[in-house]
Amino acid sequence: MAQTIELSIDGMTCDHCVNAVTSALKSVPGVADATVSLAGKFARITGEGLDAKKLIEAVREEGYEAAVR
Repeated sequence: MAQTIELSIDGMTCDHCVNAVTSALKSVPGVADATVSLAGKFARITGEGLDAKKLIEAVREEGYEAAVR
């Protein structure tokens, strides 16, 4: 069964940031889709067996802060 996790993302300032966060999230195992909003400063991730800690770690590796909303 698909699940959805939303993360608040801090530190994004442009479309490049959005693309970097989106790519990082999509590289995490189990992620089917990731939608990142620059204006809303959040990401909505859907997939199977999602691990919030791994998603946050992927965002932090790109240089941004993330937390479960």
